[in-house]
Amino acid sequence: MSAPKEQPETPKRGARTSQKTAASVNMDELRELIGPLRENGLAELELENEGFRVRLRRESTVAEAAPVAPVAHSTPAPAPAPAPPPSGPAHPGTQATTAAAQDQDLHIISSPIVGTFYRSASPTAEPFVKIGSNVDNDSVVCIIEAMKLMNEIQAETSGEVVKIYVENGQPVEYGQPLFGIQS
Repeated sequence: MSAPKEQPETPKRGARTSQKTAASVNMDELRELIGPLRENGLAELELENEGFRVRLRRESTVAEAAPVAPVAHSTPAPAPAPAPPPSGPAHPGTQATTAAAQDQDLHIISSPIVGTFYRSASPTAEPFVKIGSNVDNDSVVCIIEAMKLMNEIQAETSGEVVKIYVENGQPVEYGQPLFGIQS
């Protein structure tokens, strides 16, 4: 008669018995980390504990001008110098919005997303449209790159392109005017 084989003990649910299990993320803990990121206007937060590292980063928009709060265990940042008085629209998106406001008789094609504006499919390709080009509802007028995805933007109206408010390669914001179309 042989001795009974010893069965390995099955780990209880939630017990940290292996490196893989120890490195798992608890969604509640992750939400607790995201809260201060939003509330304090932090752009980035990194936490390392027992071989497990989490880095949270959020892209800031121009509308967010909240100061960045110092991360725990760091020295406080010096007070920012006072901003110079605005001498005019500094951001290109503001300039495009101002220019489009003066063109009330035109149909404005606005950016549906935040990203980088490209007039052509590649650096060596011809632009999708130029001033004087005629477009239809489904004509592609540009590409906006967002998070490494190329999004084709359609005219959604028909007419002649009479204004281009954005330079090639320029970052654009949601709702920023891109083109002025005359019906």
